[in-house]
Amino acid sequence: MLFWEEEKVSGETLAQGDVVDLFFSINCRSLPVDHAFQLTEAILAVLPWIVAEPSAGIHQIHVASSQNGWERPEATDDQLLVLSRRTKLTLRVPSTRVADTKRLTGARLDISGHAMTVGAPKIRPLSSQSTQLARYLALPAVDDESSFLRHAATELDAMGITLKKALCGKARPIRTPEGRIQTRSLLIANLPPEHALLLQREGLGPHRELGCGLFLGHKGIDPVIRPDDESALRDA
Repeated sequence: MLFWEEEKVSGETLAQGDVVDLFFSINCRSLPVDHAFQLTEAILAVLPWIVAEPSAGIHQIHVASSQNGWERPEATDDQLLVLSRRTKLTLRVPSTRVADTKRLTGARLDISGHAMTVGAPKIRPLSSQSTQLARYLALPAVDDESSFLRHAATELDAMGITLKKALCGKARPIRTPEGRIQTRSLLIANLPPEHALLLQREGLGPHRELGCGLFLGHKGIDPVIRPDDESALRDA
């Protein structure tokens, strides 16, 4: 005899192959700008299976003024993000791991001396928006925009996604004990819904546990292009 109670999101039942984002409320006053490694270590102490789950990842925490991913402060030893009550901790996991991920509720994490208490999560399905943003991509040739975009186009083509319009941001390192991981942000536009969902489910590049390669639906490409950025918009 089998009893199977499926999770529901906004009245919809999650299929076994679905991937979702869990938005945890948190009580935390501030974090270092470059907090990815320390946040990952703290979460893996509670949820060690994340590194072995191909579709799982841990989003870095962004405050309201930098949610578009293009105006994030430079990471220095004393630079902090001041968090509000609305700031969330977001994990991307397959629907079969939702119950396991909820074990994070109530955890007290220490992130470089900054205390974080994790509250209950809300589940959100992936976005089918035609514009998708990855704040951090750890792909080869990060130091050269054209090479970076070509490599991204090759990786996407292997997934069956044709890159038509994309905008890459400036390089940003993530510090780890083994050295710095160089990353760039990447905004991709004109995606059909099925490709937008595929991109979020599969991700792009390594280090998902550090927030790399995780795409989010974005309202559009125009708000993040300043006049001096328009030359960076590539038409394939």
